[in-house]
Amino acid sequence: MDSYYQLGEKEVLRLLASSETGLSSGEAKDRLEKHGLNELVKKRRTSIFKLLLNQLRSIVVYILLAALAISILTDQFLDATVIGAILILNTLLGFIQEFKAEKSIEALQRLSTPLCNVMRDGKIVTMPSNLLVPGDVILLEAGNRIPADCYLLEAFNLKVDESALTGESVPSKKNVSMINKILPVSEQSNLVFSATTAVYGRAKAIVIRTGMSTEIGKIADLVQQEKQHETPLQHKLEKFGTILGIA
Repeated sequence: MDSYYQLGEKEVLRLLASSETGLSSGEAKDRLEKHGLNELVKKRRTSIFKLLLNQLRSIVVYILLAALAISILTDQFLDATVIGAILILNTLLGFIQEFKAEKSIEALQRLSTPLCNVMRDGKIVTMPSNLLVPGDVILLEAGNRIPADCYLLEAFNLKVDESALTGESVPSKKNVSMINKILPVSEQSNLVFSATTAVYGRAKAIVIRTGMSTEIGKIADLVQQEKQHETPLQHKLEKFGTILGIA
């Protein structure tokens, strides 16, 4: 469910089958098996050779390679040098762009926090944040990185730096309230999100989403999608390359 911010506390607790004192160790173990670890999953990394090879899969590049070969065979070395330079520049730019996308998921993983304070069996315990499950109740204070997407049960002068998620440079004020309208993530004041940081105040919150189901997880998933849609410019260039090749 994506609209927790529109619900009241009792409804959230009911949906998550939890309470203000958190889960039992046994229930948490069962949920961990169901939902998996609270961490961003990295897909298999593409090799550098394959990234380079991907830059050559274009009709325009094929035409330039053919032109390069013809220029060399006909001793047109100036033309060959220019075409070669264009090919190298095009390949390098494309490679750098895809390589940065490969590295971005690693940057997102570094935003996770190793430990958090959780209520288990009615007691406050410190445990690895990757063991959190939906329904866990956590305690937050200034300086803590938020370990998962959570609904606020209590909040005392809480302000959260959400720049890693929304790009907003000013900390967002958070409070316990029910919102009756549809709002973007940056305005959902009764929720706190994974990979953001509490900079002021303290709070008690219940985990609603973990791992790749969090807002930051959705971003990580988009970054890693293997199939990317062509932009209108890429489509036009591909079409132009086909016409040019036929000509």
